[in-house]
Amino acid sequence: MNITVEQIAEEALSLPSEARALLADRLVESLDPAEDGYIRQLWLKEARRRIDEVRSGEVATISGEDAFAQVRAATLSACVA
Repeated sequence: MNITVEQIAEEALSLPSEARALLADRLVESLDPAEDGYIRQLWLKEARRRIDEVRSGEVATISGEDAFAQVRAATLSACVA
């Protein structure tokens, strides 16, 4: 019996939140460690770039409260559209 990735995903998405989180962790852990190191390096480079942008004044920061308010507003407008 061959199960497609779409069928697996459909089944996985029907699981409770906690089970989906555990499954996601297991899948991430199964990835190639060498690839994981490469991805970590990319994220580190991105984090440093963002820190430099904030420190130089190129990008202004906002409070976490404002950021979440913007996300909620965007989510609501996307649901209404």
